[in-house]
Amino acid sequence: MALSEVAFHTGVGDKIGYCCRLLRKAYRQQARMVVAGDAEMLTRLDQALWLFDVRSFIPHRRLAAGQAVPPALLRTPIWLMEPGARPPVQGILLNLGPAAVPEFESYERLIEVVGLDEADRLAARRRWRAYEAQGLRITHHAQEGQ
Repeated sequence: MALSEVAFHTGVGDKIGYCCRLLRKAYRQQARMVVAGDAEMLTRLDQALWLFDVRSFIPHRRLAAGQAVPPALLRTPIWLMEPGARPPVQGILLNLGPAAVPEFESYERLIEVVGLDEADRLAARRRWRAYEAQGLRITHHAQEGQ
């Protein structure tokens, strides 16, 4: 399956809260997602997902580099993927990191969440230009500090 869309969500004041809302929506729509980011960001997201919505659980699993996935867990819809990990699913890729995710083209869609800090915005601009240079269709969703 080829990548059909790259969506940038920019101006996000609370990246963790915003991602929790995106993941809840994806789960309710029965989408399969992989979230890529550094270990610290994924730890914060993992903890937030457990507390985010007390009325509903958002099933997710963390995946470290080199970690094997037991067959019984393959149905898990949301995977928090540390750098170097091999995701067990393809679907929608949510990137929280500063660089493009290796093999991002193998996903159906790519969502880039960009915060307010200058380093995050500059890294996102580099990714945008790289995606554009590859001829990918990019959509932009500007937030107002959400």
